Amino acid sequence: MRPSHTFVIDLVAAAVYVVAANPAVTGLALHEWLGLGVVVVFVVHCAAHYEGISNTVRRHADRASAANLVLDAVTLVVFMVVTVSGLMVSRHILPLLGLVAPGYFFWNPVHSISAKVLLALLLVHVVVHWRWIRSMFARRKSSVDSSHTC
Repeated sequence: MRPSHTFVIDLVAAAVYVVAANPAVTGLALHEWLGLGVVVVFVVHCAAHYEGISNTVRRHADRASAANLVLDAVTLVVFMVVTVSGLMVSRHILPLLGLVAPGYFFWNPVHSISAKVLLALLLVHVVVHWRWIRSMFARRKSSVDSSHTC
C-alpha cells in the first residue's frame, strides 16, 4: 500500500479515536459504538502497515526498531484491554445483544485506567513517528501545490 494511502488511514484512525475517546462529548451510546468502530479502523491501520511491521520484526537487532516494536506491542495489548473492558462495562451494546457482563466494579476502573494509558502510548507513538508524519504532510502539500500550477 502506498504511504499516502496509509497516511489517510492513520488520519482517519486518529480522528475516530479522538471522538470515541471522549464520552462526555459523544454520549455513552455513541462512545460505545465508535469504540467498536475504532477496533475496525485499528485492524485496517495494522493491515496497512503490515509490510513495515514485518520489516521491523525481521531487523529487530536495530535498537530503535526493537524499541518501536515493543512500543507497538504494548500499545496493542493495552488497546485490547480497553476494548475488552469497554465491552464488559457496556450499557448499550451488550444489552442490545441480550447480554449482561458481571463485574462492573472491576471492569470500570480497568477501562478507565487502560484508556488513559492508551492515550499516553498513542501520544508516544505519534512522537516516535513524527518524522514520517511530517514528511507525509510535506508530500501531500507539495503534490497539491504542483497540481495548482498554470
